[in-house]
Amino acid sequence: MTSHDVVSRMRRITKIKQIGHTGTLDPFAEGVLPICIGKSTRLIEYLADDKEYLATVKFGVTTDSYDLDGTIVKTSDVKITEDDVLNALPQFRGEISQLPPIYSAIKVKGKKLYEYARAGEEVKIEARQVFIEKLELVRFSETEQVAEVLVKCSKGTYIRSIAHDLGEVLGCGAHLVKLIRTQAGRFFINNSTNLEEFQGKDVVNMKLINPIEMLDYPKVLVNEDELIKIKNGVAIENKNGIKVNEVVILINNDIIRAVGVADNKKILIKKVF
Repeated sequence: MTSHDVVSRMRRITKIKQIGHTGTLDPFAEGVLPICIGKSTRLIEYLADDKEYLATVKFGVTTDSYDLDGTIVKTSDVKITEDDVLNALPQFRGEISQLPPIYSAIKVKGKKLYEYARAGEEVKIEARQVFIEKLELVRFSETEQVAEVLVKCSKGTYIRSIAHDLGEVLGCGAHLVKLIRTQAGRFFINNSTNLEEFQGKDVVNMKLINPIEMLDYPKVLVNEDELIKIKNGVAIENKNGIKVNEVVILINNDIIRAVGVADNKKILIKKVF
């Protein structure tokens, strides 16, 4: 089920059209997909966007999509060891340059890459800078030539590309055969709810999380006089000494009333709820 399918199902259950998610999952992937409902969709850009994945990589086989859904383009008889994998991983940590897969939704000249691929058209793919905070080998099977790798990374990182590039470095080729997103920002898989459990709006209401808990920015309680100003888009005094250009969450009665940005002695209002 794709991320789009998940959103469509939640719309049918809740009868609410304004629903969005915080990061697309590949169709074969599973795991954490934070869903925002109603006005909270306007907060998506302020949610932490680092991700953590448990990826299963198969060595010896290369596919055009870098995953198990693609067509096999190359096989290899080269056998690798656990030490080979451990020695190769360090070069993928930190800030790296990464080429997205041709079968991805990134747009080039207004057209998605996978549309070029399906049409058999060539297109120049630009490398992108991504940050890999953690890359650890969890398990390796020399018999199966399969590795499980834990990856914590910045937004926009393609785990499929890491699998493919790791295979290239090791000289045997590789592709991704399983992917579980274990964390998205402050959302963790252990605290998540399976989609199958959402059978009615009452279940959704039970599982709702106050977005105040998930936003990692300074939070300022505002009084009724300040609330009137906020509703009219008028800046309020920066009484808490928030640093210039820092995002601020303005709260009244345990409800997010606005998102602002500190500007010296004032907090400028950017979004009102």
